[in-house]
Amino acid sequence: MDYDSLYDKDHASPVSPVSPTAPPRVSPWRRRMRLLGSTVTILAIAGAAVAAVVVVLGLGLGLGLGLGLHHDHSSASAASTNATNSTTMPLQRVQTPDSSTYFMDMTMQNQPPTTRYYDFVVEERIGAPDGTEKDMLVVNGESLPSHISAVPLIHPPAIIVNVTNKMPNATAIHWHGLYQRNTNFYDGTDGITQCGIPPGESMVYNFTFDDYVGSSWWHAHYDTQYSDGIVGGLVVHSQNESVPQYDGDLLILMSDLYHGFSTALLNYYFTPGGIDGNPGNEPVPDGGTINGVGQYGSYNSTFFNATLEANKTYRIRIVNPGSFVALSFSVDNHTLTVIEADGTPVEPFEVTSLSVAVAQRYSVLLTTNETAGAYWMRADLDQTAFTYNNPGCETEIRGVLRYGVANDTMPDIELLDNPPALPSGAPGALNESSLVPVGGGPTPDVTFSTYFTISMEYADVANDDSPYLAFINETSWAPLTNTSSLFAHLGNDTTSGSANWDGSQLITTIDEVSTVEMIIDNLDDGDHPFHLHGYKFWVMGSGSGRWQGESVNNTAPMLRDTVVIPTYSWMILRFQADNAGYWAFHCHISWHMAAGLLFQFNVLPSVSQKFVIPQYMVDQCAQQTV
Repeated sequence: MDYDSLYDKDHASPVSPVSPTAPPRVSPWRRRMRLLGSTVTILAIAGAAVAAVVVVLGLGLGLGLGLGLHHDHSSASAASTNATNSTTMPLQRVQTPDSSTYFMDMTMQNQPPTTRYYDFVVEERIGAPDGTEKDMLVVNGESLPSHISAVPLIHPPAIIVNVTNKMPNATAIHWHGLYQRNTNFYDGTDGITQCGIPPGESMVYNFTFDDYVGSSWWHAHYDTQYSDGIVGGLVVHSQNESVPQYDGDLLILMSDLYHGFSTALLNYYFTPGGIDGNPGNEPVPDGGTINGVGQYGSYNSTFFNATLEANKTYRIRIVNPGSFVALSFSVDNHTLTVIEADGTPVEPFEVTSLSVAVAQRYSVLLTTNETAGAYWMRADLDQTAFTYNNPGCETEIRGVLRYGVANDTMPDIELLDNPPALPSGAPGALNESSLVPVGGGPTPDVTFSTYFTISMEYADVANDDSPYLAFINETSWAPLTNTSSLFAHLGNDTTSGSANWDGSQLITTIDEVSTVEMIIDNLDDGDHPFHLHGYKFWVMGSGSGRWQGESVNNTAPMLRDTVVIPTYSWMILRFQADNAGYWAFHCHISWHMAAGLLFQFNVLPSVSQKFVIPQYMVDQCAQQTV
């Protein structure tokens, strides 16, 4: 398949692989479920924007939350007559709020606690985050990567979000990094903790934050929808957070960006023989955005702008809600002090840049004490992940930070492609081995151990025309249809340990509170950012090649919820399994999860089977089609 056909060779507007008036397509992910059913063996399994809306909920114990959705042409249910927004009608354009909405209100900490209620209407629209028009999924008519709208959320004992789906496909929203203790059914994971919200219907997410504090995000967890824009920032503040003081708070979401619609790109990814003739080649992005604004060729010369005060210290919360590649963040002439990673405060240390993998978050402090002026903010796409050439890809996205000057002051244009040299003695790029959690110490002794391998291979090793899928312990995941693992109580009747259900559900059951150790061998030639739902884990150690019994460092291991497992390497993670429910552990690259790179922990099933699940959530499963 010639992937270059998605682009015009003169950097003109890319050829849209999905017409707004075209009938919806069935994603390869859903198609493989429809064709294969639930009794196939593993080898028979077939192939399974960033224009998000963000509503920033600032919590003091406050919260900032971003939302965005876009129509996923991925499900046969897209043709449902229940859809409110017909794909045969012209799509409206997205609304773009002012860039000031990315700043948190620093007074929120002192406001009283209260439960907050939100109504989100999910629909499809047209936007141009980097100057090139594309289909988008949005909430309340607004998109993220070209906007964030701020709604303060103060000390909430509960967040209640009513999501109304006006797309022609089902959807589900996952609140990344949150523990969802006793509310596993609101984790928002299609086929695992719920079925999708059907077209034309609504669902209420009602949950607390437990003791989670820090920077995170939310996103669709249904097919590849979040690649089309269903993402947003989520920030939980606390008066007692173990980080240095700061004067201002700025959220930065930096992400790769595709002009094509995700289901069309996924079809290319699953093409027999692979994109560009190589199986497993992921779609290469067209560029990226900083808070929804990118620059593509000559189609957009605008930048995300942030005007700060001089001689102040700002906390910049950096989130990568992308689909594929890591991005490296920096600000010309400024050092950055790292103070948080994935909601865990860390002992402060300085860097000049930091690479943020998909789904990871960092907070850094930036002090505005250099010469008054405007400075380029840069987000570099990790080109080492590219497996073929995408003509016209914008590999560095720029924004503007300024202080002590007029609001329309711009940095020196000559520095765009010639960044200033670092001064002698400047710190280097982030090295994750420097991350030390504040107050960290040894982990509890291991009481449960599990081993698994990561691989990408043909579903039928003897047939090069079979789908090229992702496997964990030789199981390639695909979402259940008309039920979820939680609703079906998969694995509840088994003893603790791992088992395969329905040919595509690898589930590790743990029926007593345990300290779990995961020993992972990555047998693939690519890096994989893995995320664990419902928990944070300790990163105990890693090394090249297969694990050969190497010991771990249990002095003060880093605690986070997303970590990159490098190519051809081993890694050991631990977590305290005390939160009942079905929790996904998966690669956060959209294409890899669609190919099956996910398995589940079923923790304390004797507790989760007593959950009082809203009946209408179960009833919605009967409306699911593939």
